[in-house]
Amino acid sequence: MQYIMTFFWSFLLISMLNYVVSSVMNVPFEFMTGVIISVAFSVIVLIIAAVIPNDPAGHAEHH
Repeated sequence: MQYIMTFFWSFLLISMLNYVVSSVMNVPFEFMTGVIISVAFSVIVLIIAAVIPNDPAGHAEHH
């Protein structure tokens, strides 16, 4: 479920960004560009989430 939601939100946000930027720059909107970028973004986000540890940081005692 984590993978599906990550792709869904990245697809939604990247497609919206792609639409707005293409409108502002007065270029044609290309749907597949947004899909490809959102897949790449999803993979990067999932890799970063796998690398970051879930354990809480230990408290170092200061003397």
